[in-house]
Order: sequence, then structure tokens, then C-alpha cells
Amino acid sequence: MPKVGMEPIRRQQLIQATMAAIDEVGLADATVMRIARHAGVSAGIISHYFGGKDGLLEATMRQILHDLGEAVAARRRALESTSPRAHLGAIIDGNFDRSQVTGPVAKTWLAFWASSMHKPQLARLQQVNKHRLHSNLCHQFRRLMPRDEAHSAAAGLAAVIDGLWLRGALTPQGLDADEARQLAHTALDQLLAGHETTAESYETHPARA
Repeated sequence: MPKVGMEPIRRQQLIQATMAAIDEVGLADATVMRIARHAGVSAGIISHYFGGKDGLLEATMRQILHDLGEAVAARRRALESTSPRAHLGAIIDGNFDRSQVTGPVAKTWLAFWASSMHKPQLARLQQVNKHRLHSNLCHQFRRLMPRDEAHSAAAGLAAVIDGLWLRGALTPQGLDADEARQLAHTALDQLLAGHETTAESYETHPARA
């Protein structure tokens, strides 16, 4: 994490430079020197504020995860329906938001996932991300079905979201976010099959907060 006192503009410069370098040459060759050149700063600034490339990658992923949370939250705030189906759909759409599917961001995600298997700090960050998605999905499914079934449905939909994202990100042409959203919504409809009456009842009789 960056040290206190770092200018927000400079922080964003370095985060954007990190993603640009990873997009250009991959994580292994995205050296501190290369990232510094992209940002137009000295390599010493990166070492001073982030402690090196690992710290900068962590800060970059925290920013991407923040953007993901904001994308989901914005869609949920904009909902006209309070139904669980609507909230689950907003979570799907937020995970395929433009802030998460562009080339540099997608390649940074892939680098993060690979590095999290070997670096404890990144592994903890990945666990937080995984838990947040599962918890948000499970909360909505729990409004429609028993606890165990809700946990299974949440795990299934999370796997669909991650799988579609990963498969799309690894294709030469990049992720087709519209197609991925459509496939994920279809999977959601299948998970909700048999619960339609309960879901529809929230349209006219929303649950109390």
C-alpha cells in the first residue's frame, strides 16, 4: 500500500502505468524501471511509496477491486425493483462492467490471480474478493431458498461469472462483455427455476430491510 501523504494524482499515474506495463509485456517483464518510464517518474518513487513491484501490484488490484465494488453498487442503486432477481442481475452486470474488461485491466487481473497463489498478501486480497462476491450472491439467494441451497446457488453463479470472465479474457479478441452477461443471466434463470413465484412476489411485496 502507498505511504500516507502520496498525492492521489501521482498514485493514479503509477497504477495506470502498472496496468499499461503488464498489458505491454506481462507481469514478469513489467519491471519497476519500465513502470516508472510509463508514469514519467523515477524508479525510486515507486520503491519509496510502494516498496517495489509487489506493493504496486497490490495497490493496483485494490483500486480495481474498488472500481468493481462501485460498478456493482451503482447498478444496485439504480434498480427500480427490489426483487432478489434484480439485485442478482445487477451483481452480474457489475462484474462485467467496462472498468473490469478492458485489455490492461483484464491482463492485470490475470497477473494478480497467478501471483496470489504464491504471495500471501495477494492471496488474502483474493480471499476478500471471493468472499465478497459469494456473500452478496448468497444474501439474495437466501431471500428465495433455504440456506444450504442458497450457498450452492451462490457458489454456482460465482463460478459461472469467474469462468466466463476468465475464458473471455484468454481469447485473442478479448472478453465480449455483452455475451458474457447474457450467458450469466441465463445461468441465473436456471438457478432460480422453481422459485419464480417467490421472486415475482418481491415485485409487489418487497421484503422489509
